[in-house]
Amino acid sequence: MRRRRLRTRFTRARIRLRRLYHGRRPNALRFQMAVLVVDLVIIAFFIASPVLRERPSFLVIDYSVAAILGIDIAARCFAAREPLRWLRQPFVLLDLIILATLLFPNELINFGFLRIVRLWSISQSGALWRPLRRWGHPELETPGRAIVNLMTFLFLATGFIYTTFFRYGSGLEGYIDAFYFTVTSVTTTGYGDIILPGTWGKLTSIVIMIIGISLFVRLAQAVFRPYKVMFPCPDCGLQRHDADAVHCKACGHMLKIRDDGAT
Repeated sequence: MRRRRLRTRFTRARIRLRRLYHGRRPNALRFQMAVLVVDLVIIAFFIASPVLRERPSFLVIDYSVAAILGIDIAARCFAAREPLRWLRQPFVLLDLIILATLLFPNELINFGFLRIVRLWSISQSGALWRPLRRWGHPELETPGRAIVNLMTFLFLATGFIYTTFFRYGSGLEGYIDAFYFTVTSVTTTGYGDIILPGTWGKLTSIVIMIIGISLFVRLAQAVFRPYKVMFPCPDCGLQRHDADAVHCKACGHMLKIRDDGAT
């Protein structure tokens, strides 16, 4: 009898937590917004951590962030319908790697730049864009994703360059140099006043330029391309259509895309 009660309480707690993370009720939406704000604050810390590392309070903040991230991972795992399957998802494995860099900041210092990938992970999960959909601005999601992808790459590359080429004894000035080099490489400006030494430096520069150009093209397409809605055609499966489309441009099937004026 006692085990049955404990099992019932356990199940109810999981359902309640699952509704908070994935529900659409006002209390669940407030909870999700609070989680998103905390995630963005943590990402801001990740961006600033290379220049904060020498401060006395760095380890306190670092371990506090590790505790928050660990609690969030544990709560999501507890709420998952299949915890073991959930733990094998790429985004979860990425969070576990980030958690490891927080728990062992000195031992895994060379992998600290991977923390910024959490911004991309949050973007891919949709958590950043749900408020836009609720507020009636879904058209901002596509350019927003492109901006997040570009910003993630900029800070990821900056962190890698700073850790690999500029870290020792350079402090804030070294981090700014790494960011400056990344931006000039991504935009293919190439002033040449700061270069990466050796063969690995040249290879790193090539990779940054190639990926950076692709992300800039993607951003330009997202900003200037006409807005399209995600509405799978029931006949051919084409995903993206003009917001006012009546027929699918691929197969001609009649579409019923809802808009604000639909009844």
